[in-house]
Amino acid sequence: MKNLYPTAICSLAALLIPAVMFGAQEPQGPPSTEAQTTAQGGPDTIGGGLQDPAAVERGRKLFVPTCGFCHGVDARGRSGPDLVRSSIVLHDVKGNLISQVVRNGRPQQGMPAFSLPPDQILDIAAFLHSKTHGAANRFTYVISGLLTGDAKAGEALFNGPGKCNTCHSPQTDLAHIASKYDAVELQSRFLSPPSPDYPESFAGTTKPHAAVEVKVKLASGESISGTLIDLDAFDVALIDSNGWYRSYPRAQVQLEIRDPLQAHRDMVPHYTDKDMHNMLAYLETLK
Repeated sequence: MKNLYPTAICSLAALLIPAVMFGAQEPQGPPSTEAQTTAQGGPDTIGGGLQDPAAVERGRKLFVPTCGFCHGVDARGRSGPDLVRSSIVLHDVKGNLISQVVRNGRPQQGMPAFSLPPDQILDIAAFLHSKTHGAANRFTYVISGLLTGDAKAGEALFNGPGKCNTCHSPQTDLAHIASKYDAVELQSRFLSPPSPDYPESFAGTTKPHAAVEVKVKLASGESISGTLIDLDAFDVALIDSNGWYRSYPRAQVQLEIRDPLQAHRDMVPHYTDKDMHNMLAYLETLK
């Protein structure tokens, strides 16, 4: 039983930076409608309004190495909370609330204070507001121009250099795939397979074989195998064959990971733009 829920989880949680950047604490109150309108572009904008692209990019470059480890590189949460839906971010006006959290931290929740210049905090705020605005207005964004490829060329790639037919078949797992997913989702599924670094992304899959399997070898020589639940720079967590949750410090174990989607990841760097469009055109024929 000593392997179950080891104390390493608790001790390391206090050291992660930043563990909980914008936790559940509510702000003192939202700014006035007039202030929001002035700062964020009008009363009809949602999620902070449109932001200066240059400020958003500067903010992204600051956010990813400073905050992305806990909040995810897209600010949608990892070990720390999702900031896209944070009430503080939603009520923030030009960094007035975000700056308080950054500078004061949340020591009781494991987040240290950060000494960042005001202009850098404003850039981070612009990045976060761009995310909330994009999420709030996602249904108004239209993606077009995807179906421009050659289906015959895509079929040749599927059965030839792509080696897709070694695992997939239009008669079995891909039967009627284009009736289940639209073009955007289809493209995402073969270009952005779930990663073992974020095993929770497998939760939405309908195929059991997509689970990432891991074998952990302890210093004693004992090996434990199971389904990967979480993997970061410090810990590995799994559900073993008996259904028990186990977690170990990575520095103290050896790992063997079997990722059933590795072939997809290996193929992605080799796709040309034409390949991507041709493959999508072929998949769209599988109605």
